[in-house]
Amino acid sequence: MTAGHSGGSEESEQRLQESNFTGDLVSDLKLLQKCCERHSDTRIRELHIGHTDVRAAIVFIEGLSNNSEIQNNIIRPLMSNFAERYEGDASYAEGTVSGSFLINNVLSVSEWAAQSRVQEVMTAVLAGSTALLIAGSKEALILGTTKGKARSLEEPVSEAVVRGARIGFTELLSDNIAILRQQGKCDELCIERFVVGKRVKKDLVIAYMEEIANPQLVEEVKRRIAGIDMDMVHESGYVEQLIEDSYLSPFPQLQSTERPDRVMAALVEGRVGILLDGTPFALIAPVTFSMLLQSPEDYAERWISGTLFRLLRLLAALNSLLVPALYISFISFHPGLIPTKLAMSILGTREGVPFSSLVEALIMEVSIEILREAGLRLPKPIGPAMGIVGGLVIGEAAVQAGIVSPILVIVVAVTAISSFAIPQYNAGITLRMLRFIAMFCSAVLGLYGVVLFFLLLCSHMVKLKSFGVPYASPASSIRISDWKDFFIRAPIPFMKSRPKLLHTKNTKRKG
Repeated sequence: MTAGHSGGSEESEQRLQESNFTGDLVSDLKLLQKCCERHSDTRIRELHIGHTDVRAAIVFIEGLSNNSEIQNNIIRPLMSNFAERYEGDASYAEGTVSGSFLINNVLSVSEWAAQSRVQEVMTAVLAGSTALLIAGSKEALILGTTKGKARSLEEPVSEAVVRGARIGFTELLSDNIAILRQQGKCDELCIERFVVGKRVKKDLVIAYMEEIANPQLVEEVKRRIAGIDMDMVHESGYVEQLIEDSYLSPFPQLQSTERPDRVMAALVEGRVGILLDGTPFALIAPVTFSMLLQSPEDYAERWISGTLFRLLRLLAALNSLLVPALYISFISFHPGLIPTKLAMSILGTREGVPFSSLVEALIMEVSIEILREAGLRLPKPIGPAMGIVGGLVIGEAAVQAGIVSPILVIVVAVTAISSFAIPQYNAGITLRMLRFIAMFCSAVLGLYGVVLFFLLLCSHMVKLKSFGVPYASPASSIRISDWKDFFIRAPIPFMKSRPKLLHTKNTKRKG
């Protein structure tokens, strides 16, 4: 009995989803009410159109729809007397009023669509639109009355702005598109919309420059987005993981950012931007590892200082990745490579330490990572203070207790500070994870293990691709022109060409 009842219920629900409006207002409202049985916040308002006998009803969700817009732009115009206008409508002679007549002459709404399927109308209502049903019409009007709730425009939280526009994306997709267009007047900026999520649907757009971006790149991005098959795409990080080339790689293969100027700069280079409703983080594809070490301030400042900062970040990335591993290899396997006085000083500070260099390094590194994670989860006024004080207290206590040596505290501090110098947070996480692998390699094979680890890492980066673009480029290519924006930041007058690795339609920067 239970199975039969369940099967009948599923069949009934399937028929309801596939049903169309009949034109009989009473029957059509019953169909919608069946769809709304589990949505107690649905509101239905019946009325007569323009002092006539033609009945109509509006359906909306309380809280999602803009009540003042419904009152002023839909209900009030519909109930006003516009007899001198509707008498000329051909459908009025048949006892109804056409939706096109109301849209063109009565209603004050900018977004609308006609839909005959009950399920499609209910989906639009649940997204914040208002449905207008008219007696005698087999189509319902979907009117755009969504009430957007977004925070005010603020400076990006995850990316510090030293020089540039102090404005970041918000959680509202329409606002983000407007912010992107406000970067400058451009007729070539294309915005294409998709819907992702099978059960909970969200809007997603891709942005690119029509006269610059490689058409094959744009089509590949579209193909991967169209292939997303999930109940709900919660955040742009889900999109990133679903469309990246290799989910086994530790490296991020799309760049995430809150900064509109970074996205626009990437679009002008020939890349593609991806924006998802409900998140302030946009994605840029394709990406190379060198992009993750660059900052928009590199181009706002003069080329000499921009080059210096870029080289410092590269050094910081190497420090974050290899310094603890080099410490372990020198102490455990190659003390002869250390200058004699320094070696004697280090050995003196390690006297009485009961652990091997690997174990004491792991103790400090894991402690620092736990402190860093705890600082992120604590309230903002407490988090930074706890991270600094906790690090100092634990480091000093560990040295006093003879658990670790003072030189290791310096090594761990340099490593932690270096990881903060990387502009992209997810790139910093990657280097922090790989640091532990490098430490184990050095503990087994010494300096040879560090070199072997670095070679394997470079080999993986050379093989890795992001939407067909080599991840290690331009280091892995022979295009010398692309090196003007790699280790150094050449003067802007010398950077006349777009990156050749992107195969853009227009290779020259105008002007």
